[in-house]
Amino acid sequence: MTLHLVKLCVGADSVESLQAWIDFRVEQARAAGLGAHTTHTTRMVPTRREELLDGGSLYWVIKGKIQARQHLLDIRPFTDDAGVKRCDLVLEPRLILTQYQPKRPFQGWRYLKAEDAPKDIRAGGDVQNMPDSMRRDLTELCLI
Repeated sequence: MTLHLVKLCVGADSVESLQAWIDFRVEQARAAGLGAHTTHTTRMVPTRREELLDGGSLYWVIKGKIQARQHLLDIRPFTDDAGVKRCDLVLEPRLILTQYQPKRPFQGWRYLKAEDAPKDIRAGGDVQNMPDSMRRDLTELCLI
């Protein structure tokens, strides 16, 4: 059964700024001779690895709402130079826009059941191509 993670996106104030950061990190990885993926390092290691890697995604909370997700490709635990256990979440570099879903602040990440995850916004649709601020306004007015 597929399981997802949800995490606050600290430092990005829009989906566009998150995608710009992802693009920058992919270019760094390519320059270093690594694959075209991104990693997000977290301190806690998910214990439900098999469920997460069975089609799971990392859902990003931006400005108090889940707005996008990235496919989760791998989970790589490691110990850093200070002896602290950490985990790299290996992610596909493409963001998939989702319907907005309000989420209260929390620390770290949380598991998200598949049935509780917001639906994707279909690729190529008018909603996906509109600016984030317009999409946010129309969602708040219950028009999309």
